Amino acid sequence: MLERLAASLSPARLLNALAAIAPVSLDAGIAYGPSDRHRLDIYRPRAAGPHPLAVFIYGGGWEEGDRETYRFVGSALASAGIVTVIPDYRVYPEVRFPGFIEDGAAAVRWAYQNAASFGADPEQLVLIGHSAGAHIAAMLALDPQWLRAERLPNNLVRGLVGLAGPYDFHPDTPTRRIIFGLDRDRAPTQPISFARRDAPPALLVSGRGDRVVDPGNATRLAQRLEDVGASAEVKFYPHASHESLIGAFSPALRFVAPVFRDTVDFISRTAATQPAYERATA
Repeated sequence: MLERLAASLSPARLLNALAAIAPVSLDAGIAYGPSDRHRLDIYRPRAAGPHPLAVFIYGGGWEEGDRETYRFVGSALASAGIVTVIPDYRVYPEVRFPGFIEDGAAAVRWAYQNAASFGADPEQLVLIGHSAGAHIAAMLALDPQWLRAERLPNNLVRGLVGLAGPYDFHPDTPTRRIIFGLDRDRAPTQPISFARRDAPPALLVSGRGDRVVDPGNATRLAQRLEDVGASAEVKFYPHASHESLIGAFSPALRFVAPVFRDTVDFISRTAATQPAYERATA
């Protein structure tokens, strides 16, 4: 995704063409629910597992997006030894908040329940999201109700990677006000409202050149998490924009920012660790 993939997919096609030569396996178009948008792709290392498991949720302003656009992300992570699930999910106008959150939870449930069949360890599950997808991932990681509704274990998520995410924002367009509710209390739609002591460790990154999502979202969420005793790390990349931040997962653009390396390092440090709640009560 470069220079707004929603407007022009050619940069993503180039990155995906390069990703096609990566030594990974792809299982595409697997159903995790009844809708046409309830489909996911799995990127697997060719080496025997079990491997850490990442669910990557892409952005698109809660209005658009396509899992196939992000082949370069799935291939990059799988090449680093991380089984990666990339789901589509329903967007506006088909659904409003919390429909896309519920779809994200359903995709996590499918990934968790089926992890062993594709070489992943369900106990090493990390959520990654970019832009609106980072909002969804953060809601799933911080507000327990969504994964609980799918009858998943408490403290299932071992880590959260938020890439240029909106975690504390005011819906700023007529459509966004419809998506999140014209007369709705803003707090229940915001990840920052659900900061808790036993939250999974978070890596929150943004580009200094981001003109789409205020990088201050990362700072505010990290501060709130630290205030309640949780672990949060913030990184800002001076030369990255909103679009090139995710593009830098591709080997062709890693000179823009070390976001891919930092993400993989974070997963290696957190995926297999004991959850904060278990450490506190051991």
